[in-house]
Amino acid sequence: MKTITKIDKVLYTAKTHTVGGREGSAKSSDEKLDILLTPPGLNGKGTNPEQLFAAGWSACYIGALGLAAKKLGIVLPKDTYVDAEIDLGLNGEAYSLQARLFVSVPGIKNEIAEQLIELAHQTCPYSKAVKGNISISTTII
Repeated sequence: MKTITKIDKVLYTAKTHTVGGREGSAKSSDEKLDILLTPPGLNGKGTNPEQLFAAGWSACYIGALGLAAKKLGIVLPKDTYVDAEIDLGLNGEAYSLQARLFVSVPGIKNEIAEQLIELAHQTCPYSKAVKGNISISTTII
C-alpha cells in the first residue's frame, strides 16, 4: 500500500457539484466552471473527464516547467506549450488511463529541456499523483 502524504498547508480547494456522471453536468462553487459532460466519442455538446484532466495537467505542468526553469537559472519561453493526450482504456475488465505529454520549449536545447521535464514531473502535483499508477510518456517536440 502506498504512503499518502497529508498536505501541511492547503493553498486552494476546488469545489464542484456534478450530476449525471459522464452524461450530466458539473459546476464549480464559484460558478466559474459550468459545463455539460458527454461520454468520449459521442457527438454531445459537452466535454469529458479525460479532456478536463488533460487540460488541468498540462496547465499545471507548464507552471512546473516555469519553476524548473527558475531553478536552472533560465527563462521559460513565453510560447512554451504542452499537448496532452489522455487515453481511457481497459485492462481486462478494469478501466484505466494512460498519458502522453508533448512539450515544446522553443529555443531551449534538448538536454536542458530534458532537465526541465524531469524537474517539472517532480514538482507538478498532477504528475506526482499519477506517478506509478498509469503509463506516462513525455516527449520534447
